[in-house]
Amino acid sequence: MTPTERQPVRTALPVDLDEAAHRCLVAGFEGTTAVPDTLKRLIDRGLGGVILFTRNVRDAEQVRRLTDTLRALRPDLLVAIDNEGGGIGHLVAAGAPEVPGSYALGVVDDPDLTARCADALAGHLATLGITASYAPVADIQREAGNPIVRTRAFGTEPELVSRHLGAWIAATEARGVASCAKHFPGHGGTLTDSHHELAVDPRPYDELDLGPFRTAIAAGVPMLMSAHVVFPALDPNRPATLSRRILGDLLRHELDFDGVLVSDALEMKSIADLYGEAAGARIALAAGADQVIVAVADLAVSLECRDAVLEALRDGVLGEERVREAAGRVQRLVERYATPADEIAVWDEGAGLEAARRAVRVPPVGVRGAHVVDLFPAPHPALNWGGEDLLTEVLAIDPTATGTAVAGEPVDPAALVDVILAKAGEAPLVVATSDAGLYPWQARMRDELVARRPGVVRVATGLPEEGALCSYGRGRVNLRAVAEVLAGAR
Repeated sequence: MTPTERQPVRTALPVDLDEAAHRCLVAGFEGTTAVPDTLKRLIDRGLGGVILFTRNVRDAEQVRRLTDTLRALRPDLLVAIDNEGGGIGHLVAAGAPEVPGSYALGVVDDPDLTARCADALAGHLATLGITASYAPVADIQREAGNPIVRTRAFGTEPELVSRHLGAWIAATEARGVASCAKHFPGHGGTLTDSHHELAVDPRPYDELDLGPFRTAIAAGVPMLMSAHVVFPALDPNRPATLSRRILGDLLRHELDFDGVLVSDALEMKSIADLYGEAAGARIALAAGADQVIVAVADLAVSLECRDAVLEALRDGVLGEERVREAAGRVQRLVERYATPADEIAVWDEGAGLEAARRAVRVPPVGVRGAHVVDLFPAPHPALNWGGEDLLTEVLAIDPTATGTAVAGEPVDPAALVDVILAKAGEAPLVVATSDAGLYPWQARMRDELVARRPGVVRVATGLPEEGALCSYGRGRVNLRAVAEVLAGAR
């Protein structure tokens, strides 16, 4: 037992209230086969759900065995995962369908195709015994300097985003998988990433991006996820996850949402550094959240959050009625979605590549034998984002190509430019960047290469850049579609 578990309980709560409090927690954990004893005890006391990450995934059969094992401990346990597509997900090793990110789907603007992509992802989840997907992103990409939403959004216009949200939610629901629109009331207008620091959206109320969330609610989305973002127009003192004004007055009363409101992960710096995870759990539930996520594998953090909630209930700081209300919503959710389908799912394997190809709307470039330079940021630790590279996809089509993939800022960019030009020789040069406006090292390397080698073919694998061939994302199919154009394969 951990020290936290050995602490004496001052006053025992009623068993049903203790279970209700546990219903309000979603926990991450380490392992691919065995369930940790601490997690078993949490499940036995009513844990509402678990969230899986790459650390829990070895292959498809293993994941299904793991979810079956978890559900054998408690049949109404919700098993969830982040599964947005476009390289943002954790099921590559389990054979996840390859679909482009949301921005590329918005560029194509074919809701039926978006539904086919969402259906593929949800069908795959169902075969693995995963019944909740923390997707789609309902944020609008508003701020050019936003570091976290970008190609995860369907686009920059509310009507466009709303069209594709509705298609995604309906397709996921048809598979018996719970979708979750995020990050309420929007993360696209910030200049910081709430994983790393406090994020603020300074816009007035009438400029906030509530429209897509209204659409998601009207479409019957069963879950919303809150943003760890401060909106001074709504509540100048607390981020949305901890704000009664935002979760209660706005979401429950004005928008009339009665599904499950789940927090983003409490260990994100915008909560952990300012409040601490345990206080964050207590405040979020008091503010109107129904579940709080502790995504880190260290179950001691989940126990600290659980204990803070139980202590607040005993002291009357957290109302019993509020916790029972939240647990009731979670219970209704799991009654609909906790049990996965038994039949083998079949989905459209080609939908993702079709969408990625349709997003790349230019004639074939045809630079076979090129030297491909792919510049992109290091993978985001929370999103498993950025592991794919363009060079690999080009080589699969054109074995005569050469190249350099650069993941993260090099120690000496100028020296690397010299190395690249020497390796390229007389071959055509392709230079790809990923959101170079956010990463000055990419812009400097790109500009130096363009200056020294006229005729460079430029590619943008993040948001579009003027004069560049655009993939609108770094999912494998996004990069494959661009590789086909570069090699003149279509």
